[in-house]
Amino acid sequence: MTRKILLFLTCAILTFGSFAQEDLTQEELDLLNKVNAENAEAAATAEAQEAYNTGISLFKQKQYAKAIQSFDKAISGDPKFEAAYFNKGVAQIQSKKYKGAISTFSKLIELNPQNANAYYQRGVAYQKLNQYEKALKDYNKAEQIDSQNEKYPYNAGGVLFMMADYDGAIKMFTKAISIKSDFADAYNDRGSCYRMKKEYQKALEDYQKAGRYAPKHAFIFNNIGTVKKNLKDYQGAKDAYSKAISLDPKFFIAYNNRGVMNMEQGKLNEAMIDFNKAIAVNKNYAPAYNNRGIIKHKKEKYKEAVEDFNKAIKLNPKYADAYANRGVSKEMTRDMEGACKDWSKAEELGSEKGAKYHSANCAF
Repeated sequence: MTRKILLFLTCAILTFGSFAQEDLTQEELDLLNKVNAENAEAAATAEAQEAYNTGISLFKQKQYAKAIQSFDKAISGDPKFEAAYFNKGVAQIQSKKYKGAISTFSKLIELNPQNANAYYQRGVAYQKLNQYEKALKDYNKAEQIDSQNEKYPYNAGGVLFMMADYDGAIKMFTKAISIKSDFADAYNDRGSCYRMKKEYQKALEDYQKAGRYAPKHAFIFNNIGTVKKNLKDYQGAKDAYSKAISLDPKFFIAYNNRGVMNMEQGKLNEAMIDFNKAIAVNKNYAPAYNNRGIIKHKKEKYKEAVEDFNKAIKLNPKYADAYANRGVSKEMTRDMEGACKDWSKAEELGSEKGAKYHSANCAF
């Protein structure tokens, strides 16, 4: 944006102002009006720039609400200040004001229809609101304007993944990788697409590439562990989960996943240690309570198992498996009425296990 700040000597301004209006020729009047207009424009521009700079400073301090106010002031001083619109929209996204961000980026797009990043950021806002079709349209538009930015197809791939269009997502992640060959996140997410398609070997290859490019990203090694477990490579899965935990000792999901693998292999004590660790790291992680309840049930500690299932259900009232499992443990404590209620609830929530137990045991 062109910034035109004109400086005038005070004496010159005073000289023009000292004439009575009737003493000025039309040419002099036109010049005076031009000078006054340029001075006003310069003052407004300077004020807008100052407000913008303040907004940037506040943004860096994560004071997003105040930053938005400063960007608004900058826009008020210069309604065509593209950078102020852009950063205001980003600040709105950071403060979860997604509808406001959409409005801001739409105004910016009106000012500059070729601003690829404006479409991209508006797509981000739409995606946060789960408006996937609109987000995808904006990401695709951004890519049409700038085909060399790997973020645009990558985000489009993420939206397609959320829409369960795994083949479409694979194409977008592949396009992102063609632009940035060491794009670890794109390899990881393409691997997740293959995993959803149960093409585990392809998934493993992508996860391993992601791990080579981002060797400190714990979640990638957690994914390697999961796909290796699906390939029945239990030692490889255990090593991958352990690697994830070594990179991030607070990665409770990796503890839980390693615990599930140990439980499936009959290593109940090792599994219990992992579930306890997951809970110690995150006391609000419902799956770890459910899984620990299963271990306690297997150890014939039925009342303790019920307590863990209670906790899982309290954290997630729609946890179908926890209702089904609690019903099984209640059955062992001779609470058939409670068991049938749990199986009925599990069936209502879509659990095949709950439906099976309810049909077989509660037809009375």
